[in-house]
Amino acid sequence: IKAFVPARDFELSQRFYQALGFTMPWSDDDLAYLHCGDCSFLLQNFHVPEHTANFQMHLLVEDVDAWSAQVTASGIATKYGVKVTPVEQQPWRMRDFVVIDPSGVLWRIAQNTD
Repeated sequence: IKAFVPARDFELSQRFYQALGFTMPWSDDDLAYLHCGDCSFLLQNFHVPEHTANFQMHLLVEDVDAWSAQVTASGIATKYGVKVTPVEQQPWRMRDFVVIDPSGVLWRIAQNTD
C-alpha cells in the first residue's frame, strides 16, 4: 500500500523529503515516487488545505534516536520552517517524534519499545 501525500508546493516538498532521507527515483509534473528502505509513498502535486491539515503518516523505524539525530543534523526545521518535536515515550509502547512537512502533513516517526 502506498499513500498519496499532498503537497502545497510540489518542488519544495520534493526537496524537503530528500533532505529528510528519502530517495526519489522518479517524478513528473504531478507525482513523485519517494522511498526510504522498504517504506515508500507517492507525493502528489495536489493541495486542499482541509485535507492536508488532517493528513498523517506513520513511519516505523528500528532506531528512532538515530532518525531524530539525522533530522536535527539536517537542519530541516530551520531550512524549511517546519516543526520537529523531541523523541518521547508514548503510552502505546512506542518512542516517537513528530515532523510536520512544509504543507502541514504530520509525520510520526516511531520505534516499538517491546
